[in-house]
Amino acid sequence: AGITKATVSVVFDNSDRNRSPLGYEDCPEITVTRQIVVGGRNKYLINGHLAQPNRVQNLFHSVQLNVNNPHFLIMQGRITKVLNMKPPEILSMLEEAAGTRMYETKKEAALKTLEKKQSKVDEIDKLLDHEILALEKLRKERMQYMQWANGNADLDRLKRFCIAYEYVQAEKIRDNAIQGVEEIKAKISEIDDNTKSMHVEIQDMESKVSELTAEKEASMGGEVKRLSEKVDAISHDLVREASALKNQEDSLMTEKGNAEKIERSIEELKQSAEERVAAVRNAEDGAADLKKRVEDLSKSLEEHEKEYQGVLAGKSSGNEEKCLEDQLGDAKVEVGRSETELKQLKTKISKSTVLSKHKEAVTVENELSVRRRDVENVKMSLESLSYEEGQMEALQKDRMAELESVQKLKDEIRILSSQLTNVDFTYRDPVKNFDRSRVKGVVARLIEVKDSSAMAALEVAAGGKLYNIVVDTENTGKQLLQNAGLKRRVTIIPLNKIQSHPVPSRVQNAAVRLVGKGNAEVALLLVGYDEELKCAMEYVFGSTFVCKTIDAAREVAFNKEIRTPSVTLEGDVFQPSGLLTGGSRKGGGDLLRKLHALAEAESKLSLHQKCLSEIVTKINGLLPLQKKFKDLKAQLELKAYEQNEHHKLGELVKRIEQELGEAKSAVKEKKLLYENCVSKVSLLEKSIHEHANNREGMLKDLEKKIKALKAQMQSASKDLKGHANERERLIMEVEAVKQENASLEGQLASLKKHINDLTLVVDTHKTKVASLRNDHNLAQSELNSARKKVKECDSHISSILKEQQKLQSKISETNLERKKMENEVKRMEMEQKDCSSKVEKLIEKHAWITSEKQLFGRSGTDYDFEFRDPRKAREDFEKLQAEQSGLEKRVNKKVMAMFEKADDEYNDLISKKIIIENDKSKIKNVIEELD
Repeated sequence: AGITKATVSVVFDNSDRNRSPLGYEDCPEITVTRQIVVGGRNKYLINGHLAQPNRVQNLFHSVQLNVNNPHFLIMQGRITKVLNMKPPEILSMLEEAAGTRMYETKKEAALKTLEKKQSKVDEIDKLLDHEILALEKLRKERMQYMQWANGNADLDRLKRFCIAYEYVQAEKIRDNAIQGVEEIKAKISEIDDNTKSMHVEIQDMESKVSELTAEKEASMGGEVKRLSEKVDAISHDLVREASALKNQEDSLMTEKGNAEKIERSIEELKQSAEERVAAVRNAEDGAADLKKRVEDLSKSLEEHEKEYQGVLAGKSSGNEEKCLEDQLGDAKVEVGRSETELKQLKTKISKSTVLSKHKEAVTVENELSVRRRDVENVKMSLESLSYEEGQMEALQKDRMAELESVQKLKDEIRILSSQLTNVDFTYRDPVKNFDRSRVKGVVARLIEVKDSSAMAALEVAAGGKLYNIVVDTENTGKQLLQNAGLKRRVTIIPLNKIQSHPVPSRVQNAAVRLVGKGNAEVALLLVGYDEELKCAMEYVFGSTFVCKTIDAAREVAFNKEIRTPSVTLEGDVFQPSGLLTGGSRKGGGDLLRKLHALAEAESKLSLHQKCLSEIVTKINGLLPLQKKFKDLKAQLELKAYEQNEHHKLGELVKRIEQELGEAKSAVKEKKLLYENCVSKVSLLEKSIHEHANNREGMLKDLEKKIKALKAQMQSASKDLKGHANERERLIMEVEAVKQENASLEGQLASLKKHINDLTLVVDTHKTKVASLRNDHNLAQSELNSARKKVKECDSHISSILKEQQKLQSKISETNLERKKMENEVKRMEMEQKDCSSKVEKLIEKHAWITSEKQLFGRSGTDYDFEFRDPRKAREDFEKLQAEQSGLEKRVNKKVMAMFEKADDEYNDLISKKIIIENDKSKIKNVIEELD
């Protein structure tokens, strides 16, 4: 019960060194012990030393003893079984006996170890790749950190330099301010002394002026007052009489104006009476035309009624005298006569012969020389003419081409004009003999767009002002609105009253500086116009910029220096108030584009019409030459033809042949006439048959035509009656105008009498006013002489007062100078106080100033202000400070420790990789050696 373990040992003789296991050659004996402890624990010992089971198994394997092999020990009764084993089992047993099995097993284990080593190497390589990237990143971060650390040191040196300079400057300003305050206070005391002396001089001058004024009032005041009162009384009477005279003159002018108006009215009434008389004549002419039309309609009605009666009587039409049956009989008689004439012509042709004309050939020989001379004369006449053959035909061809072009352009202008009815302005003359040049027209038709790409922008910039009407004065506009019979509401721009607000040149230059030349232009510069329309065009286009891009338009509209509305080429609007207008604009710029096309078409039309008139002029000039040329050419051809010596004989033969031909053609004609008569007979027979069938339809058509003609006659009679009524009305108006004219002539006579009476009264008042004006001039001259004496006294007083004012202004200037000096003293005291406070704060904030201030400004030190420019140092400090603040945000302050750690890990992995590589190479060498 007390036994807790069991032990068994096997002792092997190891005296044969050649057969000893590897590593045990020096041991004479080898003891292998196995110990079993309660609880299932096993222990293996070799020569008393603890060993792993694997080591014990390797010991036996090395001497060809595999304890795990079932055939390790073959009992006597199992020999037969071993002999009957399969070849693989026998091979295995032989390998065990030969010791090769252990090698194969170890080799397989070693190869598995190599695979594990290789996977470990691969894993280390992956880790190394990752570590290299991380290490490179950390190396860069370490460089940034070192740069930042070095920059901090430079920043600290620059900061100390700038603070030292600031401290020195503050001390310098403080010391200079104390000295400057004393100097200014001394100047202030000097100014106070000068001011007191000037005040004394001013008081002396005031006393002298008061004495001179009292003396002037005592000696000359009464006389001036008396003369002034006399002048005022005469002036009052003069004004009253002059006012009465002016009123009478105004009344006279008014009466004269009324007389002129009545005279003009009489002239207008006379002209109106003449116009109405002419209208009566026109009405009578119109009535005559209508009367003629009624007669024509009556005649046409009679013809249709006659035709209707003819159809009823069996005729094919009303114009025919015979009925269809009689016409058929006549046609058959004509067939017989044609047949007889045809037979006679055939007999004549068979008897015709060609006669010999030999004798007449001798006569041709005599005429030959005469014809040659005629031919030469005609040729010379042709060469002397300044006309070339085909010249007229070329001109006619050019004329037809120009006519075609003119017609096409007229059609194009008509189409464009029909599309631009909204910019047409039609009106009747508001007054008689109205000068239409005073109405300039619609704005859209008065401009010429210089850049076609800006048409949409210009339409948006102008807006509804494009449809405004431009006139010369507001009176013209008033007359148009009241008496011109306008068919729609219009806005009128009078050139003498319109106030425009164009963009100033200063704002235009600012826009050019802001967005560049050509990117923003005033809309006014993009249109052409007559100089007299400048005010109207500035009103329409002068207050808006046209910009090429949206960005340029936005900058122009919202810039504080410009603040002017702007429009892009696409029609988007930017207002300085912040309002934006844009989006789709279908057909943007169509109005101006169509107007531009219309203007081009009209200019082309005028050009082609001019060319056409030139061509027609040339044709008219060439017509006599052409006629003469044709006559001469015909003569030449005739003479050349007659020149032929055989012409006469040929002509005679030709004449006979011609007679023969005429006879043959007569045969053909008679044949055709015969055939026509036969066809007419058949046609009449057919018509008789159809007439019976279509008679009712023809009668109905004729009834409709007769009914329509009767209606037209009634309408024409009604119009004729209306013209008669219009004539009577015009005659009555003429009588009324004559009566009104007589009344106005009576009024004119009474007005002329009244004007004569007023003229006498005005002349009397003029004499009285002239007398009063003479009295007034005498009194005024006496008053002026008295005032001259007073003026001399006043000039002396004014000279003293001027001196006094000079002193006063000098005192004011001195006081202003004193105040400036006092303000300067206060400023310098404040500056001294600020600098003292600044010095104390700098010492308090930077303790190192106290210990190093003796080095400030000294050459060869870090505070040498002459060697280093303080202003540049301040700029370098601010620049470096900005760079350091940027680096500080990016720099990793723990990078040094992280880099060291990563570097150690990297080196550790490299060493592990080297060890594993060495182990692999050893295993491979052993395998190669054993193989």
